[in-house]
Amino acid sequence: MNLLLNKFKEVAIAVVPISILVIILSLTVVPIELDMFIRFLIGATTVILGLGIFLFGAEIGITPIGNLMGENLARSNRVLIVGILGFLLGFMITIAEPDLQILAYQVRDASGGILSAYSILIVVSVGVGIMVAVGLLRIIFEVPLNKTYTMAYFIIFILGVMVSEEFLAISVDASGATTGAMTTPFILALGLGVSQLKGGKTEEEDSFGLVGMASTGPILAIMLMSVISGLTDIQGQAEAFVPHAGILYPYIEAFSELAKESIKTLLPITVIFLIFNANKFKLNRASRNRILKGLLYTYIGLVLFLVGVNAGFMEVGRVMGYGIASLGKPWLLPCIGFLLGLVVVLAEPAVHVLTEQVEDVTGGYIKKKAILATLSLGIGFAVSMSMMRIMFPGLKLWHFLLPGFAIAIIISYIVPPIFVGIAFDSGGVASGPMTATFVLAFAQGAADAIPTANVLIDGFGVIAMVAMTPLVAIQMLGFLFKIKAKKRGVEIDDSY
Repeated sequence: MNLLLNKFKEVAIAVVPISILVIILSLTVVPIELDMFIRFLIGATTVILGLGIFLFGAEIGITPIGNLMGENLARSNRVLIVGILGFLLGFMITIAEPDLQILAYQVRDASGGILSAYSILIVVSVGVGIMVAVGLLRIIFEVPLNKTYTMAYFIIFILGVMVSEEFLAISVDASGATTGAMTTPFILALGLGVSQLKGGKTEEEDSFGLVGMASTGPILAIMLMSVISGLTDIQGQAEAFVPHAGILYPYIEAFSELAKESIKTLLPITVIFLIFNANKFKLNRASRNRILKGLLYTYIGLVLFLVGVNAGFMEVGRVMGYGIASLGKPWLLPCIGFLLGLVVVLAEPAVHVLTEQVEDVTGGYIKKKAILATLSLGIGFAVSMSMMRIMFPGLKLWHFLLPGFAIAIIISYIVPPIFVGIAFDSGGVASGPMTATFVLAFAQGAADAIPTANVLIDGFGVIAMVAMTPLVAIQMLGFLFKIKAKKRGVEIDDSY
C-alpha cells in the first residue's frame, strides 16, 4: 500500500504542472467554455488516479514478466530461438498497443483512406518485431550499441531521401506511438532480463537500448512501404472538430470504448505469461497470483488514464492550439509550446518506468530527477520548434530530424555507452499517450488556424520532433557526467 501511495504522490507532482498551465491559459489567453473546463479538471483527477494505479501494476506485473521472459531467452543461448521469440513478442505486444491504434486511424482519416489503418498496424508491428529480435541478439553477441544504431540510422537516412515529407512524418510518429504505456515497460524489462543473466562488464549498458532499437523498426518499415508501394505524396486534410456535448457523456463514451480496447492490449501479455509459466517459469501460487494481480491493476490504471486523457485533455489541447494561433502574435505560439513540452513529458507513464529503472540499475548514480529535468528541456524545445515549423512553411520536418539523428549518432561515440541506451530509449518513451493526444491535438489546432499548414505533415510531425530531441539531450547529459567523472579521476563505468 505504501508503494501505491508513493506512486500517487509522484504522479500528482507530474500532472499538476500541466493542469496549472492549462488553467492559467484558459483564464488569460484562450477562454474555454465552462463545460470543457470542468471536463478538463475531471480528466486531470482521472489521469492522476489512473497513472498511479498503472505504474503500481506495471511494477508488480509487467516488469516481472519481462524479466522472466528475458532470462528465459538468454538461458536458451540459441540464436534461432532468441530471434524467433524476440520477433513474436515484439509483434504481439506492438499490434495491441493503444497509442499505435490511435495513430493508425488518425493517419487513415487524414490521408483520405489512401493508407489503411490495418496496413499501418501490420507493417509497424513487423518492423518492431524484427528490431526487437535484432536488439536481443545484439545483447547476446555483445555488439556495441552505438555501432548498431549507426547501421540502423544510416539505412534510415538513405530511405529518408527517397520518401516524401508526409511519409517521413508518419514513419517517425509511428516510431513514437509504438513505445507507449504498455509496450515500453515490457520491452525495458525484457532487455534487463537478458542483460542480467548474460552478465559481464556491459551488463548495465545492455540494460538499456532495446526500446530505442525497437523504435527504429516502424521508421524503416513505413519508409520501405512507401518505396515499395510507390506512394510518395499524400495531401492531408484536417478533420472537422466538434466539441463534446455535456460534462459526463464524453467520459461514459470513452470508458465504454477504452475498457474493451485495453483488454485487447493486455490479453497478449497475459496469454504469453500463462503459457510460459505453465511450461517454463513454474512459479509458486503466491508469485503467480501477485503478477496476475499486477496485470489487473495495470488494466484498471490504463483504462482510467486513457479515459482522462481522451475525454478531458484532447479537446482542450485542440481549442487552445487553435485559439493561440489565431491571436496574431507569432511569438506566443512557440513560447507556450515550450512551456507545454516542459510539463507534459512529466505526465507520460513510460517516462517514469524508464527513469526508475535507470536509477535502480545504476545504484542511484544517475538520478531520476536529472533524467526528468533533461527530458523536460528537450521536449520543451521540440514542441517549440514544431510550432515554428507550423508557422513558417519554409521550415521542413527533415531540416530538424535528419541533422538531429545525425548529431545523436555522432555523439554516441563520445559519451559513456550507458547514456547511449538511455537516450535512445528516452526518445521512445517521451512520445507516449499524453503527447499523442494533448500535444498532437494542440499542434493540429494550431495548424487548422494557419492556412499555409499541412495537417498531415505539421500535426503528426510534432511527435517525430518529441521522439528525436531526447536522443541529443540525454547524451549531452552523459557528456556532462563524463566530464564530472574525469575531474574526479575515475572512469564513469566505475563511478557508480
